[in-house]
Amino acid sequence: MKSIRRMGALLWCAVLLLGGLTLPAAADAPSQTLTILFTHDTHDHFLPMPAEGGGEYGGYTRLATLLEEQRKRPAVLSDGSAVQGPTVTLDAGDFSMGSLFQTIYATDAPELRALGAMGYDATTLGNHEFDYRAAGLADMLRAAVASGEALPALVQANYKPPESDADSWAAWNAYGVTDYVVIEKERESREGPAEPVRVAVFGVLGVDADECAPMSGMEFEPVAAAAKRVVAQIQAEADADFVICLSHSGTENGKGEDYELAKAVDGIDVILSGHTHATTPEPIRVNDTLIVSCGEYTQNLGRLTIAKKTGPGQSLSVLEYKLLPVDETVPEDPAAAALAAAFKEKVDRTYLSGYGLTFDQVIAHSPFDFTPVDQFGQEQGEDGLGNLIADSYLFAVKEAEGTDYVPVDFAVVASGVVRASLAEGPITVSDAFQVSSLGSGGDGTPGYPLISVYITGRELKDAFEVDASVTPLMPAAQLWGAGMTWTWNPRRMIFNKVTDCAQVLGDGTTLPIEDDRLYRVVTGLYSGQMLGAVNGKSFGILTITPKDADGVPVTDFEEQIIRTSSGSELKEWYALAAYLRSMGTVDPRYAAPEGRKLSAPSWNPVQLLKNPNRITLAALTGVLAVLLLAVRLVRRAAAGGGRRRGRGRYRPYRGR
Repeated sequence: MKSIRRMGALLWCAVLLLGGLTLPAAADAPSQTLTILFTHDTHDHFLPMPAEGGGEYGGYTRLATLLEEQRKRPAVLSDGSAVQGPTVTLDAGDFSMGSLFQTIYATDAPELRALGAMGYDATTLGNHEFDYRAAGLADMLRAAVASGEALPALVQANYKPPESDADSWAAWNAYGVTDYVVIEKERESREGPAEPVRVAVFGVLGVDADECAPMSGMEFEPVAAAAKRVVAQIQAEADADFVICLSHSGTENGKGEDYELAKAVDGIDVILSGHTHATTPEPIRVNDTLIVSCGEYTQNLGRLTIAKKTGPGQSLSVLEYKLLPVDETVPEDPAAAALAAAFKEKVDRTYLSGYGLTFDQVIAHSPFDFTPVDQFGQEQGEDGLGNLIADSYLFAVKEAEGTDYVPVDFAVVASGVVRASLAEGPITVSDAFQVSSLGSGGDGTPGYPLISVYITGRELKDAFEVDASVTPLMPAAQLWGAGMTWTWNPRRMIFNKVTDCAQVLGDGTTLPIEDDRLYRVVTGLYSGQMLGAVNGKSFGILTITPKDADGVPVTDFEEQIIRTSSGSELKEWYALAAYLRSMGTVDPRYAAPEGRKLSAPSWNPVQLLKNPNRITLAALTGVLAVLLLAVRLVRRAAAGGGRRRGRGRYRPYRGR
């Protein structure tokens, strides 16, 4: 019997070995290869920027050179061999809003024209493409078409104008915006001409991106539903070899909306993930979908080479993945530099001339580096750049209102609206604009204006609580201010972390905040609109209702815009530029915290429990109830156990 079993085992091993001999044939099955060069969140970065510690990063003028080089280079595999396949160049949105070039967004479409000149095959719309609202985007699309230049395909499947917006639809149709596009690329073949590789590319915009575009006027279709619909359409109509999603939804620490999209929808080979400015050191694989990101502001060019076996049981493999730095080692492309120079001249002539300024004009010098933008707001606490911006609001409002100035009690800026930092050395008009470059005002001109609203002292305390409690969950909500100070204990209950706060007068003295008094608050238009969102985000625990000077709730924030003596809107970026110009050399006090906001971690029970709100009281009630129940159960168990032991001890022996 044992010999029969051994013989059977040997035969089974032989079958396995013979089966293994077929593996090389499967590995040699025909496969398609594709190289994807990609970017996202480039935000109008036409020109290189100073890097922390020296050197430079980014800029379309250098990206153009790197793109041309990479299209010619084969993929180098881990074994040292090379594969030369077709290449597509793609962008995942937010190509606009981030530099002075955006000031001619609606009239000249510099971003799409630059992407076209650099050979991009397709891009999608991010939330910042709607900063000038639906009408601004429509004007930009028309300007791009009118240029007569090569332009990338524009794909957007789930974020579209309502049927009633005929002007937007006319512009979208004139440009040719579609749910998806099929890009054909020639394939190299040793046997002669071969069928081209067909790459289907579609675009979507995520939930958070939609919330970040409150004035877009678009209709939102759930991302997964739209993706399933478009992928099914591609599979039925396009005969595509690869399916790529340009998603402006984002990843967070390897998860996020695009991770959920990959889990929910089959048939997507690659998701190029924009919006969260993430960088993926390696592709994230979810089922048979790869998710990749290369970082913001043209700091890197992403390069991904993939292969897919043809026939039944297709599988996707990564042949090469690199994040290529766009830095001072990459020479500028002459044609891209000439295009940037032409656009710069247009910015000077049509926008900055109204302020009596020029693009490269030096307005101040800084003796130190401020927090780099990729780290700004990531650590909870006071920051010199945030303090500088808040102080610039106070300065500019006082200058604008002159003899009619009404004292500002609190000037506040949120981390999410700060788009660049300032480096040691000269500071130009362009540098100041990039720090506060977002949006447009009621006048339709670039840059969010400052607004003035009033909130009660009780609501001020809730604003401090937003900073203390929400920042660890959402760094973009972190606040910096002038005119107020607050202290929080990060170990206390959420929405009950602030332990102390006060008003700070111009001479440095402090006053207690009165709950029922109205305080004048100055902030940017976008941040002001977001104040009302606190109520919903905190489940009604925190409440902030912006009001006018009479205490009437604000329904139209554009009516609260602060204007200069000439009647023009006071822009956030101009407030910063004017304040920097007034100093000449940046005050060294901005190099370190000044005590405006303080973290005071403590496990002291008094510090943990003093001034409890309803959240802490509810938690304490729950803990107390659990403790009482536990004590009751222990007592019952002890009493029952004693009785059982007593019965056992004195029970008489009754043998058999």
